[in-house]
Amino acid sequence: MDGYSRLVGWLKVALPLLALAILSSLFLLTRRIDPESAIPYSDAEIADRLREPRMTDPAFAGTTRDGAMVTITAAEARPAEDGGGAARDIRAQLATPDGARSALTSAGLRYDRTSGLAVFEDGVLFSNSLGYEFRTDSMSLHLDRTGAESGGEVQGHGPLGQLTAGRMELRPAEDGASPDAGYLLVFNGGVRLIYQPRTP
Repeated sequence: MDGYSRLVGWLKVALPLLALAILSSLFLLTRRIDPESAIPYSDAEIADRLREPRMTDPAFAGTTRDGAMVTITAAEARPAEDGGGAARDIRAQLATPDGARSALTSAGLRYDRTSGLAVFEDGVLFSNSLGYEFRTDSMSLHLDRTGAESGGEVQGHGPLGQLTAGRMELRPAEDGASPDAGYLLVFNGGVRLIYQPRTP
């Protein structure tokens, strides 16, 4: 047997042993895991969550009957006994089939399962891809069909200038019409417009 054959024979034995030694050292040198340190909550926080269940960073996405996409995210949500719930630090988007997009942000949200409404509360900012932006105290968003209504006065601006109204509503251009008919922002209840023409 020549030197090359002897070397190959030794390597066939030595290399598997070396690999086994490296593999075993990984387990021997790995730090032990403390199961209690892996839990990011204190005993008081765990007891609080058991007493009042909640979800962190929840998200909802759905489609209305007429094809609009609705997405809602929150920092935290809590279920209610009636099947509804409440959430805080809300961001929502409504994309209608005609290509327009509306965004809503608010400090709080209440979901009414009976009516299928998401009620944005504690100060709402509504903005639209058509150039409208308004603030109001509360706004209801339908989750089964495209529609939204302010709970009171709205103040803001649009393509024509500053606008104040007792109520604002987003609805299909014609009741029962196809989504191709488009959607309207309707203002009523003492509408006041300060016209501000755009400079060329």
